[in-house]
Parts: sequence; structure tokens; C-alpha cells
Amino acid sequence: MYLQFVGCGDAFGSGGRFNTCFHVAGDRTNFLIDFGATSAVALKRLGIQANAVDTILITHFHGDHFGGIPFLMLEAQMNGRREQPLTIAAPPGLPERYTRAMDVAFPGSPQQPKRFALTLQELEVGKRAAVGALHVTPFPVVHVAAAGPCYGYRIECEGKVIAYTGDTEWTESLVELGRGADLMICECYTFAKKVSSHTDFATLAANIERIGPKRVVLTHMSDDMLAHRGDVPYETASDGMVLRI
Repeated sequence: MYLQFVGCGDAFGSGGRFNTCFHVAGDRTNFLIDFGATSAVALKRLGIQANAVDTILITHFHGDHFGGIPFLMLEAQMNGRREQPLTIAAPPGLPERYTRAMDVAFPGSPQQPKRFALTLQELEVGKRAAVGALHVTPFPVVHVAAAGPCYGYRIECEGKVIAYTGDTEWTESLVELGRGADLMICECYTFAKKVSSHTDFATLAANIERIGPKRVVLTHMSDDMLAHRGDVPYETASDGMVLRI
């Protein structure tokens, strides 16, 4: 199984990076984590077949994590001729957010008949749920309230655990979210500066031993954090980077 960073950037395109989107594929799984506004373009640049993806997990409803969904759906319906079912799983409020996003991006599109079955699955915080071939446990994180509820995910797939913090400032829920994970992807927006709703490296580093993941990769970095990539002992994500899990 592998994970590829389709995009690892922030909302501002820092470092010329695409918005957040990770692709995970294995023997029985083919899913995406988040799908930001630029993710449809990034998928095509990497040659990833969107029609083969069966599940998309959304952490929260900011545009750099959710805003690409209308473009993905239009492609699936029009050019891609998708027939395979698709599940989008996200925090509560997904059906309304999905309809609004589609109607803003492509007015009238929510009313158009679909060529394929679409399931909008709302996930409840703290409750382990089956999402296709995955088992997903959402953890509460501290981000912008209007974009949520905002989640981090602990994802069990093919005998491995992938933990992803989503966008958040430091919160104690991250300890259980990432405990012993095979891979923990951590939002790391700044190096030492404290920024509301986001994590800084200094705070993360002070707590990572308590979490004890097997592997840590930092993502969603601002220009400030990108300038310090060589100063940290953990891997840092880049667009297109592939990890074997």
C-alpha cells in the first residue's frame, strides 16, 4: 500500500503547492483524504485515475480541503463517464455543504441525474465507522468553527493505521489519534510562531514522543515553515511524494 501527496499546500499556495489531497491505494483500497480546490488538476498532473477512487474522506469544509469536489463530480459525470459508486465521508452537515458547493460552482448541477451511485456519509466524532473497506475514527480538532465540525482521522486499512491531524492547533486529542500509528501526517503550519487554528513545529515536537507514531510526515506548511524544512528531524511532504506503508 502507498500514500501519495497529490497536494500538501495550505490555502495560500505557499511554495507553489497544490491544496491538500492525499491518495492511498493498496490491494483492496483506493481512496483520497481531502480534496482541495486545486486537487482535480493535481490528480491529472500525476496521472491518477479519479474514476478508480471509491472513497473520499473530508476533514472539514474549507475550500483548500473540500473546494475541489464540484470539479471532480463534473468530470465524473461529463468527461469521465463514471459508473463506479463513490462515497464521500465527512463531518455532520455534509449533504447541505455538498449541495451548496455544487450549486455555487455549477448552478443547477445538484438537480442533474447522476450516472453513478453517490453516498454522502456523515461521520460522528469518536465513533469508529466502516467507510467502504476502511474503518475510520474521527477525532475532534481545534480549527475554525464555521468550517466544521473539524476532524482528524485515524484510518485503519489493510492492516495498517494512518493518522492525519487535519488542520488544527495543538489539542490533546492528537495523542490518541496518532498513538502507535504506522504513519502520522501532521499539519505543521509554522516553525515556532503560534498561530490560531494551526500547529507550530515547536509544540508538535514537544509532544510527539507522547504520541509514539512509527513515522511522522509534516504537511500544510506556510512559507515560514517551508524555510525551516532543513531544521527539523522529521520528513516533510512535497507534491507528488510517495510513501510506502
